[in-house]
Amino acid sequence: MAAPGWQGIALLRTVLGVWTRGPEAARECAARLPSLLGSQRRCISCVASQAFSGPRLASASRPNGHSSALDCFLGLSQPDSSLTFHVPAVSMHRDEQDLLLVHRPDMPENRVLRVVILGAPNAGKSTLSNKLLGRKVFPVSKKVHTTRSQALGVITEKEAQVILLDTPGLISPAKQKRHHLEPSLLEDPWKSMESADLVVVLVDVSDQWTRNQLSPQVLQCLTQFSQVPSILVMNKVDRLKQKSVLLELTAALTEGVVNGKKLTVRQALRSQRDARRPGPAAKGPDTESVGDPQRTGWPHFQEIFMLSALSQEDVKILKQYLLAQARPGPWEFHSGVLTSQTPQEICANIVREKLLEYLPQEVPYGVQQKTMMWEEGPSGQLVIEQKLLVPKESHMRLLIGPKGHLISQIAQEVGQDLMDIFLCEVQLRLSVKLLK
Repeated sequence: MAAPGWQGIALLRTVLGVWTRGPEAARECAARLPSLLGSQRRCISCVASQAFSGPRLASASRPNGHSSALDCFLGLSQPDSSLTFHVPAVSMHRDEQDLLLVHRPDMPENRVLRVVILGAPNAGKSTLSNKLLGRKVFPVSKKVHTTRSQALGVITEKEAQVILLDTPGLISPAKQKRHHLEPSLLEDPWKSMESADLVVVLVDVSDQWTRNQLSPQVLQCLTQFSQVPSILVMNKVDRLKQKSVLLELTAALTEGVVNGKKLTVRQALRSQRDARRPGPAAKGPDTESVGDPQRTGWPHFQEIFMLSALSQEDVKILKQYLLAQARPGPWEFHSGVLTSQTPQEICANIVREKLLEYLPQEVPYGVQQKTMMWEEGPSGQLVIEQKLLVPKESHMRLLIGPKGHLISQIAQEVGQDLMDIFLCEVQLRLSVKLLK
């Protein structure tokens, strides 16, 4: 985002002046930067019907927050290396985000790792990705198929860069056809595997119906790309009342082999595991045999992690492992990039997350979003207007809620999430219309 001609010269003179004149000059420089750069520097915070600020709202003199992605990109911040790693914010402006995505990486010859996270729908893939990134940029819901297409997240620390590919949950063609789901739900996980350096297989150990075996689709993916190293992450261990079941599950999901070594599992535990394993009648209608119909696990995992994606300490251990696995090679992104998504995509995904959370059964899947406004307001805040189009009047009444309370609550919660992502101020207005 270099300033052309006289603007570039003016910017250089200002920066040199600040260097010699001290703090007061720094404050003047911050106030003059928007005009010098030729575009208003803006940030966000969010609400339903009124503007609000939160504890993470940037100060007026630093609208993008301390050491924001844009500041780092422009070379305006000098973060203290002794401080903890700073998670970059996402720019609220699409052109700025696009510019950052194509900008040359600032450390082109270091270490990099492309990681694909695989698992059944609702295993917690997006929650884990958000925690690894340090900021919520992917939608999360208790309902399945919240993630509808592949998106990238980028972790950059010191000389290592880890690229997370947050994929939709693996499903069978039968389920995709029956529920009229997008073809991307079938295709994206397989496309991701083609460029993966490491596969993280995520299993929800709190789901007693699926935890005893890897899904046929996950096994098929691992088998087809057996050359790609893989690790097993057993998620939601905090929900288990009896931790001893983890040993049984480990034996089942790894077929008793981890990193080429056999696990020692007592016969009593194996017998108990076999007794608890659901029989054919307990399997879902979309279960399909892949290869050996008796196979339930994968004997080629390099490591096993048992964690709760909600635990910062648990996730930190996994994050450090991933960073350590990064291989020599050029970075793919500038260190200021957190995600490949546009600001508008992030907003749409967060709105859909809230619809899935608050609307019953299949209702949220039929809601269409249409962004009517995305611009800067008179006070520098981001103003978003979005229409939610529904196919039935009954759905419209459900979404609006008594006296408009539900739609107002959704707007406020979406706004709070966007404030945490963009680190700025936002006015979000949602309206509900009948689809014609």
